[in-house]
Amino acid sequence: MRINYESPLNSRYASTEMKYLFSPDKKFKTWRKLWLTLAEGQKELGLNITEEQIDELKKYVEDINYDVAEAREKEVRHDVMAHVYAYGEQAKKAKPIIHLGATSCYVGDNTDLIIMYEALEIIYGKIINAMSKLTEFAEKYKAMPTLGFTHYQPAQLTTVGKRACLWLEDLYLDYEDITYLLSIKRLRGVKGTTGTQATFLNLFEGDHDQVRKLDQLVASKLGYEATYPVTGQTYPRKFDSKVLNVLSSIAQSAYKFSNDIRLLQNLKEIEEPFGKNQIGSSAMAYKRNPMRSERISSLARYVVCNSLNPAITASTQWFERTLDDSANKRIAIPEAFLAVDAILDIMINVLDGLVVYPKVIEQRIMSELPFMATETILMEGVKLGGDRQELHERIRIHSMEAGKQVKLHGKPNDLIERILKDDAFGMTEEEIKDLLSPDNFTGRASEQVDDFLGEYIYPILEQNKAIIGMEVELKV
Repeated sequence: MRINYESPLNSRYASTEMKYLFSPDKKFKTWRKLWLTLAEGQKELGLNITEEQIDELKKYVEDINYDVAEAREKEVRHDVMAHVYAYGEQAKKAKPIIHLGATSCYVGDNTDLIIMYEALEIIYGKIINAMSKLTEFAEKYKAMPTLGFTHYQPAQLTTVGKRACLWLEDLYLDYEDITYLLSIKRLRGVKGTTGTQATFLNLFEGDHDQVRKLDQLVASKLGYEATYPVTGQTYPRKFDSKVLNVLSSIAQSAYKFSNDIRLLQNLKEIEEPFGKNQIGSSAMAYKRNPMRSERISSLARYVVCNSLNPAITASTQWFERTLDDSANKRIAIPEAFLAVDAILDIMINVLDGLVVYPKVIEQRIMSELPFMATETILMEGVKLGGDRQELHERIRIHSMEAGKQVKLHGKPNDLIERILKDDAFGMTEEEIKDLLSPDNFTGRASEQVDDFLGEYIYPILEQNKAIIGMEVELKV
């Protein structure tokens, strides 16, 4: 029996690689890696630590005796000290120097940062793949006219590809944000209990240069070029807020995309993929609900709301440290990453199988195009010798009557037929049909697609071509 609560993000939505990043195993192995790195740095800078002790730490860095750690934590009610104890039980010769000079945040906060940066790398890869799929779609349909909407009311024409570029530009802005975060990677480093490095200064007998070197050396050994220049006991909680703001932004982009797809699916113009054996409704067998896009919307809403948590945490930290961040942080940050990971997987899946219905799109265009073409028809009528004011009034009257036929009687738009019968315009059916070509009404939409992709998107995809083509698998 499954009697305990389990987060749906874990059981239904997030990818295996993202779930592992926020697993206890990843956390505790990173703790041990940090203890090993600290000892290596201290030894290299002259503290009395032997190579034998280092070798022993290396031997057990990934072989964690969880049973010992869990039993010890029940006694001391302190997770870090429980794992220090468990590590020492295995690496007995190294036991005296494990966690030397450090505070709990040395392993806790540095591990949190390492995991978040690795999680951002996963998100980065999925953004690139979503951008790649959208680029293919935009390129394929860059010249296909479609009815544009403002206020969800018919507006001027655009193209299917140009509309896709609106979704793509949102992701491009997210790409810029996440690229910036990854470009300024830094650890908390070796800072001590209140960030003053007092204990390490004592260990190195007042040698400030050695303490600075230890901070830099530990970061370098872990693959980081920098640490935060000043901290309290923790790294600045502003960073968590910055990260979740970026995750929220990605969720917003996906939300906008998914809402548009849901509306287009209702219009029967574009549909998300629908499985051969998929059931749309338990009662209405004919239904093809946009459940993947709806799931994106649902998860995205959660992420947007969740981004408030670290903002409040960063705002309410007391002096050098307070612990009211801890329980909140354990939930808010992993859940945000797991949700955005799932959102991007679903988005990639939807983009990989979008179905476009050109005939439906064309039919909707032609039901509205006569109204949009009236200005062009007016100008052509004037060129043929008509009076601009008179023709304008006649078009107004014909438009009102055609609108009534559509709205009151459910009949097709007959505006063009009315104009053809009006001798004041003096235009043939062939001349008006030429004017009504949808391509005449899309402006620079196709060229804008080419410009945007060429100048902004293709260089990014070329730079990241090694990670394009990832396969995503949805559990449900």
